[in-house]
Amino acid sequence: MPRLFGTDGVRGLANVDLTADLALGLAQATAVVLGQGRSAEARRAAGKRPVAVLARDPRVSGDFLAAAVASGLASSGVDVLDAGVIPTPAAAFLIADIDADFGVMISASHNPAPDNGIKIFARGGRKLPDEVEARIEQYLTEPNLAPTGAAVGRIRRFADAEDRYVVHLLASLPHRLDGIHVVLDCAHGAAAGVSPEVFRDAGATLTIIGNDPDGMNINDGVGSTHLDLLAQAVIENGADIGIAHDGDADRCLAVDANGAVINGDQIMAILAVSMKERGHLTDDTLVATVMSNLGLRIAMEKHGISIVQTKVGDRYVLEEMNEHGFALGGEQSGHVIMSEFATTGDGILTGLHLVSEMARTGKTAAELASVMDVYPQILVNVKDVDRNGIHTDEILAAAVLSAEKELGDTGRVLLRPSGTEQLVRVMVEAADQPTADRLAHALADVVRERLTV
Repeated sequence: MPRLFGTDGVRGLANVDLTADLALGLAQATAVVLGQGRSAEARRAAGKRPVAVLARDPRVSGDFLAAAVASGLASSGVDVLDAGVIPTPAAAFLIADIDADFGVMISASHNPAPDNGIKIFARGGRKLPDEVEARIEQYLTEPNLAPTGAAVGRIRRFADAEDRYVVHLLASLPHRLDGIHVVLDCAHGAAAGVSPEVFRDAGATLTIIGNDPDGMNINDGVGSTHLDLLAQAVIENGADIGIAHDGDADRCLAVDANGAVINGDQIMAILAVSMKERGHLTDDTLVATVMSNLGLRIAMEKHGISIVQTKVGDRYVLEEMNEHGFALGGEQSGHVIMSEFATTGDGILTGLHLVSEMARTGKTAAELASVMDVYPQILVNVKDVDRNGIHTDEILAAAVLSAEKELGDTGRVLLRPSGTEQLVRVMVEAADQPTADRLAHALADVVRERLTV
């Protein structure tokens, strides 16, 4: 059987792949695995029950999935604090803030509205390691906890959840945002209630788009995966910067006053240089994935900042940061983790600190983004091939070596097997787009010729 958990929780088409029954079962299994720790046992010894935070984004399917999760937890003897529609990083923060035993976020992030997902956080608001997810899957087929009487869990509204998160975000800022005009794209998602409030409280002048969620329009032509509307709004309104979130607000991308995209690598570069200057960048080190642009590494070298690379996925960035106590890490996609203030990627926090750097330095977004040159990068997906062959085929290895020799220090080649499909991703960076295109498609042809199943 394939693993139920993917790289970011359990995800699928709501009511087909992700059903109410599955959500109920996952909640009950989670109560067994995470509701039996030391903190939970201490609560029971004091005559109390384990506590979980529950939150969701505004997808219509979130209603029935949240009800199923709440029922599964309460029927397993866990008290549920229902925070309603709030961002994923807000849920993670609240778990730590109230010292809950664990938490559940119902969201499919940047996916379209018919999809949904279940993300589970451990105590402290941290993502689960693979082995804990495997135990939860195991307990889906094991007997459930079935307390009776007073031991049954209660479901209550987490009334001040949003206020706690807003206060936390504002307290993190090194500089107010007064005098800066921001266009904010909330992706018709979980950021709609919180992000405008906190940017206004921080002093920014706001124009808001993507802020009318109806349950079906989340990520629909807006948000961090669709930046054209944001760029247009920035130019039309004469704004200084545009900030885009995704559906659950754990990502942040931006556009400058001219509508040019500022991606996650550029945002990390800006924040890393600022944090080093202010003495907040642990060991002068940034954590990024192997997919981060070559320009990021070159820029960081110029500023005396080391880069530790991980596999693709914010969970691997988080693991490296947690193990070594690093302060900043993230992905090109806009998952940026600032460990002093968050246990996961936080798009609102990232956007606030990016705009705060504009206010602190007096520089425009374009001037800040110029800290790094973005090398042309092309990604080609080659389907229906033996993904494991990239490690053993000698002719393919020779082709990669030849491409790397041609690029020298001005580019790089990366071949990655998909984690779920018979597919190989070919990525090439070069000093110019034609070279990147030519080499990427040439290598893709070799992969297709040598590894076709």
